Amino acid sequence: MIEISNVSKRYPNGRLALSGLNLTVEKGEILAIVGGSGCGKSTLLRLLAGLDRATSGDVSLNGSAIAAPRAEIGLVFQEPRLMPWLKIEDNIAFGILHLPADERRTRVGEALERVGLAEHAQHWPRELSGGQAQRAALARALVARPEALLLDEPFSALDALTRSDLQQHLLDLWAYDQPTMILVTHDIEEALFLADRVVVMQPNPGRVRAEFRPPLARPRDRLDGAFHDWKHKLLAELGHANRPLAGEEHFPAAAI
Repeated sequence: MIEISNVSKRYPNGRLALSGLNLTVEKGEILAIVGGSGCGKSTLLRLLAGLDRATSGDVSLNGSAIAAPRAEIGLVFQEPRLMPWLKIEDNIAFGILHLPADERRTRVGEALERVGLAEHAQHWPRELSGGQAQRAALARALVARPEALLLDEPFSALDALTRSDLQQHLLDLWAYDQPTMILVTHDIEEALFLADRVVVMQPNPGRVRAEFRPPLARPRDRLDGAFHDWKHKLLAELGHANRPLAGEEHFPAAAI
């Protein structure tokens, strides 16, 4: 379980990026966070990854404070960030070098199979397509079997068909170990397709405006009428969050 308790973050330049943020993410839950620029999505992910510290409040995993990067927390960025001097299997193995060689080979082989890159194990990163490189990045994050996986706009740089394919692929990968997963995205359809729960954030300073738990059966059909209705509901809420009315006060988180 991930707990975010009354978290605020103020940068040295005085900008308040997050204010009084409270969220609980249950074990195995997929949570999507959406919101416009300035709502603190990436700041929150950095706090969860242990790459930065909150000005006030607490961030914890299973009751233990997150104060630095931890092996139990995986992170996938918008860019694959593969190391160009290592072949694909060595990139994936990089985070588990502490394991015995036999176990390392087994885990890497399984990860390559799961992401459909077994035949590319000996390739260099430059030889992969954008979608293949992001699959390798997912495999590298999951090979350590993290308890939590954080994803920062992982598919936004890809074309629509590749993005759709990798969204389904991510769900297949998640089903293997079912880590707690937090996805930051600007794509409402992606959030609705992947997540059990969607949090809409309000900007300046970043805070939770509303929470949605769409009652949509899996696998989700993007062409289904209910999916379409929820997409419009989320878009409307996001529009309100990004264009607050004059004099609007803090909007309380609403569990809808």
